[in-house]
Amino acid sequence: MDSIKMKRELESRLGRDDRIITYDREKDQLRIESKKVGKGITLSLGGIVAKWHNEKDTAIDEVVYYVEEGLKAMESPIQLSDHEKRIFPVIRSASFPAEAEEGVPFLIDEHTAETKIYYAFDMGKTYRLIDLKIMEKEGWDPNRIREIALFNVRSLSTPVKEDQVAGNFFYFLNTNDGYDASRILNKGFLNEVEKQITGTMVVAVPHQDVLIIADIRNDRGYDVLAQMTMSFFAGGRVPITALSFYYENGELEPIFILGKNK
Repeated sequence: MDSIKMKRELESRLGRDDRIITYDREKDQLRIESKKVGKGITLSLGGIVAKWHNEKDTAIDEVVYYVEEGLKAMESPIQLSDHEKRIFPVIRSASFPAEAEEGVPFLIDEHTAETKIYYAFDMGKTYRLIDLKIMEKEGWDPNRIREIALFNVRSLSTPVKEDQVAGNFFYFLNTNDGYDASRILNKGFLNEVEKQITGTMVVAVPHQDVLIIADIRNDRGYDVLAQMTMSFFAGGRVPITALSFYYENGELEPIFILGKNK
């Protein structure tokens, strides 16, 4: 499988009369755009091909699903009023675009040196990031969205799975509801976990669908966590950061861990 074959496969599965598909050979990107709203999704084929070599057709199925649901969200009108329970915060990398493709700024808040907070309107199988145009249309104040979103993320369940490696404890939150990484904003939850930590508490959000909390009790634990976060970061559909964060007294401090052992 190479980029040209992947391009043809995606064109075959995503092509419709109400869409425009264009290919940028220089950037090796495929863009699928809705004629209805003039918005679309741009795919980097190199990354998809690399993932295909590990996951085969599952990688293509995932991309097709992501595009279909994403375009559906773009074509659906958003109404914030009377749908407050569908507003959530989402974590993105510091380098994530600050505005939609048409140049409308997203509502964004600073989080850490590596991450930022965006806000999303849940649409079932996907969500749409809230921008200034959406807020102005309904006359919503940004602080209202922030308050509602943070309240809603605190209401999400926090089931964790535990693993132990070399005397260190790792807790994984992975519900696949689209807001696993967002739970890093639930300080009440993090503070409760902190009470159970006997070593050093380290938190990671390598991609949007996982939150890792580590109880590091020896140097080997940092090694394990570094390999773990890099693996999750490389395999995530929406990568955030491969760095981890110390958590102490309600504050997050980014740390760089140089993994040595395998």
